[in-house]
Amino acid sequence: MKNLIGALIRLVISAIVLLIVSSIIPGFVLGGFVNAIIVALIIAIIGYVIEQLLKSDKKSSKGIVGFIISAIVIYIAQFVVSAFTVTIIGALLAAVIIGIIDMFVPTLYNK
Repeated sequence: MKNLIGALIRLVISAIVLLIVSSIIPGFVLGGFVNAIIVALIIAIIGYVIEQLLKSDKKSSKGIVGFIISAIVIYIAQFVVSAFTVTIIGALLAAVIIGIIDMFVPTLYNK
């Protein structure tokens, strides 16, 4: 039960981070909090699948490889959630902002 509550809290924090990013980054359009929750969930699922496919240990999720993977995951998420659009540059800038925020706030990307 504790893990479920922790996961839900991280999901809400991730959604808030995405809303902050959408207000800062041009080319990153997110249609409200409900869509932010959905996008955060989709990004977490896609990120998990990619980690499993790459047999990722936490070392490869840091640095330039992690940055590129994050940008790709953010970009792919727009094809799953219709109310979310992002340009390639928007995904790259969002990955930078999310990386900076993750240094201070634990989200789905920083377990």
